[in-house]
Amino acid sequence: MIKTGLASALALVAGMGAAQAQSDLVIGMQLEPPHLDPTSAAAGAIDQVTYSNIFEGLTRFGPDGSVNAGLAESWDISDDGLVYTFHLHDGVSFHDGTALDAGDVKFSLDRARGEDSTNAQKGLFAGIEAVEVVDPLTVKITLAQPDGNFLFNLAWGDAVIVAAESIEDIKTNPVGTGAFEFSDWVQGDRIEITRNEDYWGTPAKLESATFKFISDPTAAFAAMMAEDIDAFSGFPAPENLPQFDADPRFKVLVGSTEGETILSTNNAQPPFDNVKVREAMAHAIDRQAIIDGAMFGYGTPIGTHFAPHHPDYVDLTDQSAYDPDLARSLLSEAGYGDGFSTTLKLPPPSYARRGGEIIAAQLREVGIETEITNLEWPQWLEQVFRGKDFGLTVISHTEPLDIGIYANPDYYFQYDNPEFQELMDDLQIESDPQARSEMLKKAQRIIAGDYVNGFLFQLPALGVAKTGVQGLWKNSPTQAIDLTGVSWAE
Repeated sequence: MIKTGLASALALVAGMGAAQAQSDLVIGMQLEPPHLDPTSAAAGAIDQVTYSNIFEGLTRFGPDGSVNAGLAESWDISDDGLVYTFHLHDGVSFHDGTALDAGDVKFSLDRARGEDSTNAQKGLFAGIEAVEVVDPLTVKITLAQPDGNFLFNLAWGDAVIVAAESIEDIKTNPVGTGAFEFSDWVQGDRIEITRNEDYWGTPAKLESATFKFISDPTAAFAAMMAEDIDAFSGFPAPENLPQFDADPRFKVLVGSTEGETILSTNNAQPPFDNVKVREAMAHAIDRQAIIDGAMFGYGTPIGTHFAPHHPDYVDLTDQSAYDPDLARSLLSEAGYGDGFSTTLKLPPPSYARRGGEIIAAQLREVGIETEITNLEWPQWLEQVFRGKDFGLTVISHTEPLDIGIYANPDYYFQYDNPEFQELMDDLQIESDPQARSEMLKKAQRIIAGDYVNGFLFQLPALGVAKTGVQGLWKNSPTQAIDLTGVSWAE
């Protein structure tokens, strides 16, 4: 009896030590990236895996949305705001052992803004006139005109620094400078990363991490409850959050994102090229019913493409309030008194699939029939985002302060308004904070008044983790599952 008790005690102590020494993490995410090059695709799942973990930029976002130093330890800005001189950290190496220098910065920015660039946010770099290597650790960037958002733009995942030596295989074997190195990708299942032992900055506390792809909300719930995974970022089953909250094994993280969730509308395709039709559709939508039905009450209604937590947000939800009678009247005025049919192509996230079904029922009530097609992520990117072959879709735009996408008539929803485009051009060169604030408010009113898209809700950041996991971001100021500061409680 005594020996058995002693053995049990020793086993318990050993088990506690093992728990304290845990240095790996398995984190769930709903979407699998189409590839791992954040500089050549719009899929947010790429940044979720790679941002800060594998790739870094000259600047970077902090968990509070602030813009902080990244690979550049400091910078100087000329008095006229046209020249930015960045001073790189010394001793930075890519994961393949090659040294980072100013030539890599020039290569990355020239590639992003080049004529044949496939960067999803190429507009971020449009104002760059020249990138010059001053010396191995100094790079000078000259702008065509002042840009108050330039340091902010450089913090995006689309602006990370890559090397010419490894660019050929970047989509399947990403080589960056981050605190983790790419290790393995089992298609359809997981991506594995390991700690970069030669990292130039504060090393990661985790030795390794695994991103596990679980698209089905029921399966995500089961995996968490079985403790097969340690955390789930963007948990897809909000109806299960109360169960986790009541379970001492877990903690629930509820925060905000930059994700404007919209019923995106092909403005160049009839009948959506008629503003009265778009207005009718806006009044046919009951936002709160969508939030309650698809998100179980999580989410903030929006009436324009702007985050409610931003100080310049204008609440325009009343302008497109739920009013099916008005929707029918507007359709009649537009010549569609008998209604019409269109496509509704839905990507994999549960907010889109669930929300799309609710929206389809609401539109049907006013005479708009939708043919729902559920697409996997690569299909959605090919058909909707690149091919513009859609009538309607539901998607959350999770890039920070991205109202400028409405100034690009070639963007997938094809909104073309010269007044808005001129306003965005003026905003780019305006440095006065009050003037910028007024411009942003005007921009919100323009796209709300044009009913460009059906503005639904701001996507919440919903996460679940084991109680011992610490350092996960509660809010999501950018598309990232940043594991560089994550550890297990001792």
